[in-house]
Order: sequence, then C-alpha cells, then structure tokens
Amino acid sequence: MDYVRLGSTGLKVSRICLGMMSYGSTQWREWVLDHDGAEPIVRRAVELGVTFFDTADVYSLGASEEITGKLLGTLFDRREDYVLATKVYNPMSDGPNDRGLSRKHIMASIDSSLRRLGTDHVDLYQIHRWDHDTPIEETMEALHDVVRAGKARYIGASSMWAWQFAKAQHVATVNGWTRFVSMQNHYNLMYREEEREMLPLCLDQGVGVIPWSPLARGLLARAGQGGTTRAESDDFMKRLYQDSDVSVATAVAAVAERRGVPAAQVALAWLLRQPAVTAPIVGATKLPHIEDAVAAASLELSDEEAAELEAPYAPHAVAGHS
Repeated sequence: MDYVRLGSTGLKVSRICLGMMSYGSTQWREWVLDHDGAEPIVRRAVELGVTFFDTADVYSLGASEEITGKLLGTLFDRREDYVLATKVYNPMSDGPNDRGLSRKHIMASIDSSLRRLGTDHVDLYQIHRWDHDTPIEETMEALHDVVRAGKARYIGASSMWAWQFAKAQHVATVNGWTRFVSMQNHYNLMYREEEREMLPLCLDQGVGVIPWSPLARGLLARAGQGGTTRAESDDFMKRLYQDSDVSVATAVAAVAERRGVPAAQVALAWLLRQPAVTAPIVGATKLPHIEDAVAAASLELSDEEAAELEAPYAPHAVAGHS
C-alpha cells in the first residue's frame, strides 16, 4: 500500500479509503452489514495497509459511526495510526435544527459524532452537501471553531458546484478561517462531469480528491452480470446513471479480460491514475471487494487502455449534488 499526502497538507493517507456506509443497521438499508459482518472485512483492509476510513453521522443514523469507532479501536493499537473522516449535514431526526450546516447543528453534530466514534477528534470533518438555507459565512466560521477546539484536524467538502466550493474557500481565506483540504465528489468512469470544473479547481488549489462511488454503485464491477440486493433497492443509483453507460462497463470488461483481472480492479486503476485523485472511497461487503481495491492500487494501465476505457463516455446531466 502506498501512502500519499491529502492535497497540499502534510497528512498521509492510504491510496484506498474504506467507506464505512456499508456497516451499521439493516433497519436503515437492507444490504448493510452489522458489527460481526463488518469485522472480517475491516480487519482484512487493515491487514492490507488501509489506514483511511470514511463514514458519516447519517449512515444508519449513527450506527455506522458506532461500529467504525469500535472496530478501529480494536484493530489499531494507537489512534495516531489511522485517519478517520466523518460528515455532517443530513437530517438526523425530524427536528428542524437537526440538519443542515447551521452553527447550532455543526456544534451539536461534532460532539455527537465524537461520542459515537469513541474518540476526542476526527482527522477530517466534512460537509456532506451544500446548505442553501445557511449563509456560507456561518458554516465556515463554525467549522473553523471546530478545528480550533481540537475536535477536527482538517475540514473537507462533498458534492457541490465548483463555484460554491470556490466561494466557501474565498470566505475562509478573507476571514482567516480554516479552508477545506479535500473534496469528496461523485467521479468514476461512468460519471466524468467533474472533469469540467471541479477537478481542475482542486488541482490548481492543492485540494485532495476522494471520490465516492468509484465503481458506479457496482455497475463497473459487474459489467452487466446482474443486479445485487443493493442495486435493486437503490433508487438513487437510477438518478445517477443512464442506459448508454453499459458501453463503458463493456469496455472495462474487455480490458479486464485481456489483463486477467476483475473488472473492479481496472475501473479503480483508471481512477487512481487521474492526477487530481488522492484516494477513492471504496465500499466493501465481501472480502474480495477490499482485496480487489487494494490490488488496483498496483495495477498500471497503459495510455492506450485508458483511452479505450474513456472512449464510450457520453455526457450526463450533473447528478449527486443533493
């Protein structure tokens, strides 16, 4: 496993980030694994050198953070040995203030997340989406105070328009507040709209990119071989991808067959060769999922193979910002 800097910071992260959304409670999503189901997968990830883990308060309404905290506390000897990220924004109850990016919600949420995670700080505290109901000045000052209080080491953002991200960074700069060091966006071979604005912005500004859904909800890994429990119940996936994307999956399958490796490794290897990308956030509900992800970090594609994978792409409507 290679370890690289997150953007222009001094923080080193593994080239693969394990997404912890898959672990929590089946009452939230039927495909989610409980603590006992998650343990061997997370253990294997640690054995393979993964030190970067991403969750969010909304995943299983807190249960994911609880499982993440328990597992990492058991599998690592020291808190300093892993990088822990979580997120804030989505509703945690029906309460009008238990959502969004107001100062009230951020301050309450960081304390709740730390309690569930069983730690006194997270390494990366991210806003899960843009809050149209809260002034960005209020959000950035609150996040700065979270960092100043020692409850987070760095802050990051997730899917939004490039102009919104630039505005947030500008507000932080002119006020002397903490700037975002990372962007967790929707990016994979089936959805490349981020290449137009967001990725060039991140490269220019030294912001690390940690894409979510690097395998397009598993579509790139299955290459048309049938659905899964998650795919069949995932309405969000239907809003992200389109019928023409099957040609991309076909190209991935062709390269994978020639290489003699699983399609997932090829799709992830393509993502890892993109200059802006620091570490894809990979979900894993089976041991081969994490093994393929780690193997992809060592798979080098040729320029010709990359061009073959990119050729079938068709533009998409922007998706994933809400």
